[in-house]
This record gives sequence, C-alpha cells and structure tokens, in this order.
Amino acid sequence: MFKHLPVIVSRVSIATIARLPGIRSIFVPGEPRNEGVTNLVQHTEANPSESLAALSVRVGDALRQRRWKLVIAESCTGGWVAQSITSVSGSSGWFDRGFITYSDESKQELLGVSADTLARNGAVSEQAAREMATGALRASHADISLAVTGIAGPGGGTPDKPVGTVCFAWADNGSAPRSITCHFTGDRHEIRRQSVLRALKGLLTALAERQR
Repeated sequence: MFKHLPVIVSRVSIATIARLPGIRSIFVPGEPRNEGVTNLVQHTEANPSESLAALSVRVGDALRQRRWKLVIAESCTGGWVAQSITSVSGSSGWFDRGFITYSDESKQELLGVSADTLARNGAVSEQAAREMATGALRASHADISLAVTGIAGPGGGTPDKPVGTVCFAWADNGSAPRSITCHFTGDRHEIRRQSVLRALKGLLTALAERQR
C-alpha cells in the first residue's frame, strides 16, 4: 500500500523516485515545495537479495567513465560504504577517501557541520547529511560525495526519528546537494546493510542525472 509520505518536488522524475524503495522525503534546493503531492512513493525495504558487490562495480564503472573521484562521509554505516567501494579491484582510480564521523564533534571538526545545524535538527537529519556531503567535498580532491547518517538501533530512536531512520545526501562540484530520508526495518545489521544499498543506488542515480 502507499502511505501519505512527505515528498518534495525535484528535478528527478516521479518515475525515478518511485523506483527507489524506502524513501520518505526528497529535497533538492531551489525547487518549490508542493504540499499537495502525496501517495507517490511506496514505503518498502531495499531488496535484500541485491548484491553490494555488483552495485559497487557499477558505481566504479560510472565514476571511471566520468573520470570522477568519490569521497564518502559515514556515520551509522561505520565505513561499510567505503569498504564496499574499495572491495572492487582498481578502486583507487575512482575513490579518493572516506570519513567515519560517528560523533557530533567529528562531524564538526572533520566535515564542518555547524553546531547550529546539529542543535536545531540533530545529527540524523537531511540538513546534517547535506553539510556532511559538502564538507567531505571541501576536505578532499573528489568530484562527488555521498553522506549517510542514521539510527541503526536497537536503541536511540524517538517517536519523531524511530530506529531505522537514515538520511542520505549526495553532492558534486557542479550542483546543489540532494538529500533523502528513508526508514528501514530489521535488526541493526540489516538496517545498516540496507543503508549501504541505498547509498550506492542513490550515487548511481546522482551520476546518471549529471550525465543528462
């Protein structure tokens, strides 16, 4: 069934959005919010049978074709996205570096996430994810970044941000950052695994959009 989920109209087509599982909201700066748009996205889990290895190969191919390098900023996934990327032979050709910024202090010190953003929105927020993504770009020699921050559980959830809430952002040097919030189910391992899948799929989408 479709739930009434918050959706912000973006340059990404509705068909593209609808193919991405688990999405609760999408933000693209510069686009007007349309409060009347609902029932567009199905709230589902990422397909557990999808291969992280296959996605990582596709990401590497897409980056190599553009001659771009990637930087990653991770919180709840603890380096799992970077591990997946670097498991592919030759990844030094498209992977620049990764930041594991688990604490609020590390997000501020290494990525420049503002204390005000953390105080107002929390570390698990699209605002924080966007600042993580743009900060990672500034602190690297990469062309595109992805950031992930969330609550993998089993503790730490709240009514507003339950366990399984994960925020993502992707940024490059030629456009404003994009971000989404997803809600995953399962135990800590499964939530983190689904987060890695979504991060890689979102990166492929971002790369494809930049080629248009």
